[in-house]
Amino acid sequence: MAIKYKVLGQSLPIANTLTDLYTVPASNSAVISTLTVCNTTGSNVSFRVAVRPKGNAITTQQYIAYDVPLPAQDSIPLTLGVTMDATDVMSVYTFQGNVSFNLFGSEIY
Repeated sequence: MAIKYKVLGQSLPIANTLTDLYTVPASNSAVISTLTVCNTTGSNVSFRVAVRPKGNAITTQQYIAYDVPLPAQDSIPLTLGVTMDATDVMSVYTFQGNVSFNLFGSEIY
């Protein structure tokens, strides 16, 4: 079993749009270490993060962060320790553009 530590995903999603940040490749699994959310705007924002098993349609139970406030021109690192199986998807959402998401962790082959 090989493990590769890497940047798993980076996104600057469009406002009010659920966006796939990372999908575990088929036949792999992943351990999510840290998600950093950065607000580059001059306004307070909020964000959401969900883990969708097998890329299923979004449901309320899949959110691991929901409407978390993030002050203007600030960032927040979330140390997660989330384990994901093949084809699982981490999705992000924000009500305003110019909020970046950076995901770090390891893929297991």
